[in-house]
Amino acid sequence: MVWPPLGAGLAPPTPSGSRGRGRGAAGHVTPRGGAGVGAMSRRERGPEPGPGGAEAAAEDAALAEPESLDQCLSLLPWDRFSAWLHCVCVVGFDLELGQAVEVIYPPHSKLTDKEKTNICYLSFPDSNSGCLGDTQFCFRFRRSPGRKVSLCCFLDQLDRDLPVYLKKDSAYYYGYVYFRQVRDKSLKRGYFQKSLVLISKLPYVHLFRTMLKQIAPEYFEKSAAFLEAVCSDVDRWPPPVPGKVLQLPIMGVIMKLRIPTYRDKPGTTPIVQNMHQADAQISMALPTVHEVDLFRCFCPVFFHIQMLWELVLLGEPLVVMAPSPAESSETVLALVSCISPLKYCSDFRPYFTIHDSEFKEYTTRTQAPPSVILGVTNPFFAKTLQHWPHIIRIGDIKLPGEVPKQVKVKKLKNLKTLDSKPGVYTSYKPYLNKDEEIVKQLQKGVQQKRPTEAQSVILRRYFLELTESFIIPLERYVASLMPLQKCISPWKSPPQLRQFSQDDFMKTLEKAGPQLTSGLKGDWIGLYRHFLKSPNFDGWFRSRQKEMTQKLEALHLEALCNENLVFWSQKHTEVETVDLVLKLKNKLLQADREHLPVKTDTLKKLQTHINDIILALPDDLQDILLKTGTT
Repeated sequence: MVWPPLGAGLAPPTPSGSRGRGRGAAGHVTPRGGAGVGAMSRRERGPEPGPGGAEAAAEDAALAEPESLDQCLSLLPWDRFSAWLHCVCVVGFDLELGQAVEVIYPPHSKLTDKEKTNICYLSFPDSNSGCLGDTQFCFRFRRSPGRKVSLCCFLDQLDRDLPVYLKKDSAYYYGYVYFRQVRDKSLKRGYFQKSLVLISKLPYVHLFRTMLKQIAPEYFEKSAAFLEAVCSDVDRWPPPVPGKVLQLPIMGVIMKLRIPTYRDKPGTTPIVQNMHQADAQISMALPTVHEVDLFRCFCPVFFHIQMLWELVLLGEPLVVMAPSPAESSETVLALVSCISPLKYCSDFRPYFTIHDSEFKEYTTRTQAPPSVILGVTNPFFAKTLQHWPHIIRIGDIKLPGEVPKQVKVKKLKNLKTLDSKPGVYTSYKPYLNKDEEIVKQLQKGVQQKRPTEAQSVILRRYFLELTESFIIPLERYVASLMPLQKCISPWKSPPQLRQFSQDDFMKTLEKAGPQLTSGLKGDWIGLYRHFLKSPNFDGWFRSRQKEMTQKLEALHLEALCNENLVFWSQKHTEVETVDLVLKLKNKLLQADREHLPVKTDTLKKLQTHINDIILALPDDLQDILLKTGTT
């Protein structure tokens, strides 16, 4: 099986002034933040050839961009707010209309009718959940197509420095919910039911969960004016710059956090110190912006974590049946994160209802279930999704006071209703032998009453090492497809990467396979064959293709800079010289537009070459060329 060349399908760029706005042609260029397992791939490839690499440019850009972004985002009201949130909604229950959006703030925020309907139904637990009191959970839904984002260029700059699994997906919104249901005899229904919902493109579940804990209880007491004050606070936040310690004030409390960057070593979380505040504000340091309590989520399916890792890695259809949206959403997010630093490239819905706009698409029996992870709570799904190949049934998530009991994998035919016993219902046979060590280690932790945070760290490290052992052979093979630097000529187009051959890759596994970093035995070859057909491989491969093609373009630029272009122009005709100038300007525009991993000095040097060549030409040509391709 042979894939098309890695560089195929990437059309040569055309000059465009409008798409490169915000910076001059020779401005700072930030390298793209490592596709796939970017940080790991760079370590595996070792030092990349050629003078000046991505790291130096990345460090320069990381220092230079936040200030300019901060200035840009302060130009218009609500720009800073929009960098973090799309809007804040209040969803209530109307006896005649049912669930309805009562408030959208800021008032100018745009939501389509379809988006509003999705938010209405996804912001309330199913009636069977019986969630009395306060409940927090999250959901994810499709954005309506065709809407432009005014801050797109700024947010894209921030997105480049994120790890691949935290990059925003412009096709989806997240909804972070704080739902309150309490008895109230003064109301006809007998209950007060309301949700405060934060709508955002950012997958920062822990940050927004913490924020809601701070503001929602007070909002339910003070209502509209309080919500306006909250949004005004958010509109004073600095932009969400990765790698920088941020202080986010919210109603008298300062949340301190650091958003990860692609340069961070996978599995490490730099500690944010809780500094003493000089004024009366309370300070709160967040250990993470996006992680969930992994051990707590996987407790109900304790003995099947390795099999679940395989199912997520392979993009298999998975449904999580849980008693409430809190359990379903946390479990789905835990599953998606277990293959980090790989990005889960299929759709996932932490909380999914029968009213969802994709309900028919995802529950049809006329075709095989799609590659998606659904979290559900309605008993109706036990029948509707009976044809799905892998079903996780969980009860109430509680931290065990005793060692969890071994639970066998159950046959799908035994899953009759949502009341069926907790467990994993599947006929899937794992490719790898079970790792008993991790189970024993976590069981020992339960017996010794080890804190759940420590158990989660152990589990996260286990998943990380397993994923890295699996992906490193692929990284090593793909890196070998890169042409040698001596093949890069300034006078020819950059060479293309060699084709990916499944057979060639499989041959490398005998000597350079996962056995070098993992002691796990089993059918690794079978696991790779299955993975190469999955959406996760396709997404990873496309990211690496883009990263490596951009690296070749950057090396080609450096090769051009090292040539004496003025001397070349003196030996060629005016027509050829003008053609060269236009091509060089095109290269500069491409470097800016695609954020090629090139040092700023290289771009300045190339701009100097262009200017020197133009100045050696007749005056009429100088006037034309100085104006061409710079706007």
